[in-house]
Amino acid sequence: MTPTERQFLIETLCEDLVPMIMEEYHLTDKQALDKLYKSQTFAKIEDFETGLYYQGAVYVFDFFKEEFSR
Repeated sequence: MTPTERQFLIETLCEDLVPMIMEEYHLTDKQALDKLYKSQTFAKIEDFETGLYYQGAVYVFDFFKEEFSR
């Protein structure tokens, strides 16, 4: 997979995650993006070795919720 293809998958995943974050945490789109980009989950999404960028949004959202339930 090329870096461009991987970046496309990451961006598409984030587009799917932001509305879920907005609804779950009652945030604006900007607040949801900030929360996502500052999260450990996003760091894992960007880490090629984890393969998390290749997973579905619902699966990744479960990771995200777990991170913030601690």
